Amino acid sequence: MKALDLTDEEREALIRFLRDGIDRDRFPLSPRLAPIRAILDKLAPPPPRKPLPEPKTIIPPRASRKGLWC
Repeated sequence: MKALDLTDEEREALIRFLRDGIDRDRFPLSPRLAPIRAILDKLAPPPPRKPLPEPKTIIPPRASRKGLWC
């Protein structure tokens, strides 16, 4: 397949057009838009996600004598 030879302005216009088309679609999560999203990801890849923080370890409090027998 032949690669597109686009200027920066043309590339940005195409990206805007694809994003607007997806955003304005009546069913933006429709599977028919999957190829359009794939093209958009090639033209403007999403920024890498930050890794999630380590899960916190929760230690339950010990039951005191007062708490057990009120």
